[in-house]
Amino acid sequence: MTDPVTYFWIAVVAIILLLDLWAIVSVFRSDKSDASKVMWSLLLVMLPIIGLAIWGVAGPRGIKRGTGPTSPEHSKG
Repeated sequence: MTDPVTYFWIAVVAIILLLDLWAIVSVFRSDKSDASKVMWSLLLVMLPIIGLAIWGVAGPRGIKRGTGPTSPEHSKG
C-alpha cells in the first residue's frame, strides 16, 4: 500500500472533496433561492467532478450581504 500511485489518487480525491466542499459553501452563501441552493448542492454531492465543472461555468454568483468579511481591512470598500 506504499505505492506512489496510491498516494497520488488519495491526493486527487482529497482535492476534489475540498473543492466540492468549497463550492457547496459558496452556493449556500449566494443570494439565490433555497430551492436553487439545494439543487446545486445535490448536483455537487451526486456528481462531484462533473458537478464541480458545471458549477464553475454556470453556478450561482454573488454573496449574500452579511456573509462576507466583517473587518474594515478585509472589505474592498
